[in-house]
Amino acid sequence: MKPAIKGLYAITPETGDTAQLLDKTRAALAGGAQWVQYRSKSADVALKHEQATELLELCRDFHAPLIVNDDVRLAALIEADGVHVGEDDARLIEARINLGPDKIIGVSCYQDLARALRFEAEGADYVAFGSFYPSATKPGARPCPLSLLVEAKTQLHLPVVAIGGITLANAQSLIDAGADAIAVISALFDTPNVEACAQAFSSLFATRH
Repeated sequence: MKPAIKGLYAITPETGDTAQLLDKTRAALAGGAQWVQYRSKSADVALKHEQATELLELCRDFHAPLIVNDDVRLAALIEADGVHVGEDDARLIEARINLGPDKIIGVSCYQDLARALRFEAEGADYVAFGSFYPSATKPGARPCPLSLLVEAKTQLHLPVVAIGGITLANAQSLIDAGADAIAVISALFDTPNVEACAQAFSSLFATRH
């Protein structure tokens, strides 16, 4: 059975320093991050393969799934736990064909509930909505209202991830609205103590209503 996505979903920052990437990800996992997504938009093929392979080994040590962002080929090559795909509707079908029925496929749905419902019917394992708050990673992202998250939880039957500008100051509202997981990059990995920050994010789920 596939693990259900929940809690802190750590999305890795862009860096060419693999050792630093591993150190920070290890700290996030030690602090309670339950899922990791490897996201790299600028690295070359060799570096992406190196980083993803080493992250997968690290995640195995913590019994946490590793999801590869937007690179079905890499996910298949390293036998990652799954892939997260974006705007191109065909990518879900491509990912399922290439990865098989047992791998996890997440889909970005932005502000589009109809898109999420369609991908749920087509076999997505989770959907992500956002950006809920201004994001340094995607400064041009369109805002997503909290009400969409509430509505999504009444209509969807698969886990929902919230993403976009999430910090310790605003995460609780998303969790209370029904987010099964919160995806965090900067507010986690740019802090001086990643492990303590991950603990703080994770503790928010213990108080969800």
